[in-house]
Amino acid sequence: MTSSETNSMSARAIAKAVASGTLSAQEVTEIWLERIATIDPALRAFIHHDPEQARALAAVASKGPLAGVPFGIKDVIETGDMPTQYGSAAYLGWKPCRDAPVVHFARQAGAVIMGKTVSTEFATAAPGATVNPFDAARTPGGSSSGTAAALGAGLILMGLGTQTSGSTIRPAAYCGVAAMKPSPKLIETFGVKPLSQTLDVVGPMARDIRDLALLVSVLMRRPELAPDILAPEGELPLATTGLLLPVHDPVADFAPLERAASILGSVTPQAVPDWFEALGPAQDEVFAWEAAASLSTDRDLHWDRLRPETHLFMERQRKGTFALWQAGMTARDEALRNLDALFGANEFLLTPSAPGEAPLGHAKTGPATYNIRWTLLGCPSVTIPAGFGPAGLPVGVQLVGRPGRDAAVLRQAAAIEDRLRSAGIEARPQIA
Repeated sequence: MTSSETNSMSARAIAKAVASGTLSAQEVTEIWLERIATIDPALRAFIHHDPEQARALAAVASKGPLAGVPFGIKDVIETGDMPTQYGSAAYLGWKPCRDAPVVHFARQAGAVIMGKTVSTEFATAAPGATVNPFDAARTPGGSSSGTAAALGAGLILMGLGTQTSGSTIRPAAYCGVAAMKPSPKLIETFGVKPLSQTLDVVGPMARDIRDLALLVSVLMRRPELAPDILAPEGELPLATTGLLLPVHDPVADFAPLERAASILGSVTPQAVPDWFEALGPAQDEVFAWEAAASLSTDRDLHWDRLRPETHLFMERQRKGTFALWQAGMTARDEALRNLDALFGANEFLLTPSAPGEAPLGHAKTGPATYNIRWTLLGCPSVTIPAGFGPAGLPVGVQLVGRPGRDAAVLRQAAAIEDRLRSAGIEARPQIA
């Protein structure tokens, strides 16, 4: 098999080939090491990448469901054999004593970790050096910047991000790849730099929905998910879906969403209750009170080594109060009791993943406008590559389900991706 043929394979196809002996993990790793050496000096998706370490990992990779798959780990997730610096100068060179469970699960499944990917400082406001793989003048999104950009450029085929507001869904949409914000507690967060005990989740990321489903099945330790979702393209039925066009960002470009809805055919507009809009401020208050506690040690011990954007973020969070946190949690609980008013007769909702294409500049990573309410509610969501916007940058559509319906959301997302591809709409870049 030639390098170009291997380059065009999905992660699930590579894993099958390695498990069967058609390919070796070492062969796959050499191909992707060459890609990283060629592309990453300009992309800057990795904060730590050691080719010899990757080769050593490939030599002992298991032949599990992710056998030989090139993999990236966001720098806020702990790894025992690689630095975990949380995107911060305060932790340069720091190495934990063990892997976070999600990293351990990926290794056990045979993934070959190519390195640690760039994160904003503490997964908050201060961007890293990564640029967008489609336009170096634009942000890749954040805070899972490096994983999203590495996937978009084909430097890895799967990876891990995290999300407390919109840090997985938004950068994946900006970089033309797939990602999931799971329901809380279904993927272990131990060993991840904490921000909010209520909101934090690990965000699986991949280059298409079926690869994403395979990764989720590993991280959730639910192997039965994969066969159900990995059906051949075109064989998954579409369930009822409502089109949600929220009003909280009037500059949003809804054209890609409406185009996708027209292709799917069965999508109907859904009214947005007033209380749904109010969940944005509620999420801010929950985040503020909890992040102020989670980052208190870093604030008090490492202030002089933190970036100005992080200083501003920390000062904002310190203004939170317990009473405002309580009000935010009450608003969340009331909203959860009223989900029927939001979903109506639909099993799922289709919304924007982000207000549009990746913005110009690198000082900010783009607004999380279309993500924060779902994060507060604990609703699982998936961003699906959905073509390109007017500037030629990727856009995504976000599929949302009720809490705990993660497998059903993945199944529906795969069916939607099938329909979009059949119509010639796909934002996922081809690997040369």
